[in-house]
Amino acid sequence: MEISAPGLLLRPWRATDAPEVMLALREAAIAQWNPLPGVVDLEAARAWVRRRADWSSLEHVSLAIANPTTDALLGSLSLHQICGENAAIGYWTVEQARGRGVASRAVTAMTDWAFQFLRLHRIELCHAVANAASCRVAEKAGYRFEGVLRESHRYGDGQRHDEHIHGRLATDA
Repeated sequence: MEISAPGLLLRPWRATDAPEVMLALREAAIAQWNPLPGVVDLEAARAWVRRRADWSSLEHVSLAIANPTTDALLGSLSLHQICGENAAIGYWTVEQARGRGVASRAVTAMTDWAFQFLRLHRIELCHAVANAASCRVAEKAGYRFEGVLRESHRYGDGQRHDEHIHGRLATDA
């Protein structure tokens, strides 16, 4: 399965993505806002890619965000906690992709796909209150701000952070 978006290709993870994933997950901005298990070497990156590529549980759909021309890795996008008509969405982008609308276009494309093909009704997007860039992504992708979850998630810095919760419904305009 692949999803196209303007200037992006959302595609399944491949074993050959592991070196780029290893470099991305070492980046401070990604590590700060993602409570990822330590991807310290290529074997750990390969295991990370294998987990993302395995959709057999039907509880998540994870895709690589890639440049459609060069296939360079731009980020990661996951629809997770899929249960009935509800799910959550999460993402990260590499430094070169930030500030160019990559994340908001990817989130919008995945959301539209999930409403159409998975028949979801509600998708939530949570991010640390201090992560202003993710708040902008949520707003650009049509996710409405719904409130603050106090100390709801332990992030990569090991600390619990308050989170904004945004939601988008299949019935939203």
